[in-house]
Amino acid sequence: MVAFVVFVFGLAIGSFLNAVIYRMEKGESVLRGRSYCPHCKHPLAWHDLVPLLSFFLLRGKCRYCKEKISFQYPLVELATALLFIAIVSVSSPWLNQGVENLAKLSFTQVAELFYLWVVASAFIVIFVYDLKHYLIPDKILYPIIGLVLLYQMFGNWELGIGNFASLINPLASALGAGLFFFFIYAFSKGRAMGFGDVKLAFLLGLFLGWPSILVALFFAFCLGAVFGLILIALKKKGLKSEVPFAPFLITGTAIAFFFGLGVLNWYLGLFLV
Repeated sequence: MVAFVVFVFGLAIGSFLNAVIYRMEKGESVLRGRSYCPHCKHPLAWHDLVPLLSFFLLRGKCRYCKEKISFQYPLVELATALLFIAIVSVSSPWLNQGVENLAKLSFTQVAELFYLWVVASAFIVIFVYDLKHYLIPDKILYPIIGLVLLYQMFGNWELGIGNFASLINPLASALGAGLFFFFIYAFSKGRAMGFGDVKLAFLLGLFLGWPSILVALFFAFCLGAVFGLILIALKKKGLKSEVPFAPFLITGTAIAFFFGLGVLNWYLGLFLV
């Protein structure tokens, strides 16, 4: 039951994230104005906006102009819902025992859960936006850096509110990851890496801390290399073609967040056996 509630909530948030991605590109307000078809601009009724379900009932076409609706919309909704469930299973696995445990959540657990959901939502927006426009939006990046910084400073309740010692690991990881990407950006004069990737690397180091950021960067570069080779083999890209790197960084971050310790233990075990 908990999984179902979180899934439906995640679908609704995913629908909102789609609106954020589209309206941010157009320079429109996310909070004002009704949703409309991007092709014919016709305002959409509530039954056109039911997450995931409307897309399939309409067979992937606008009710009014019959133009195709991008698969981005159901994919973002589904990805958000599944990611929200995964976060619940990691941060509060005991919730899977029954919906009655929702009432037993402490303030700390609720705060952590919503913090992770907000960060995950921002990562989804950055992932899709960079994939579409080869650009990491500062309007999303800077507020999330601020949020993660505040959480790392004040969110470690066991050490006490405002215990600045809790900032050492994530801040050092953020500076290390940011400087590493800055050197790539500087030496390549922006050809190998954009400055947006530098800021994103800082955010990911701040969010994951050490040594999880190593796992994230390892998988990001591996996935980037594999997909790059595939695109070159398919003649979709050349050696000098621009490829958005934020999707790989965020995928690596997801792997590190959910499986980081397991991956590290497995890797270290190869040398200790």
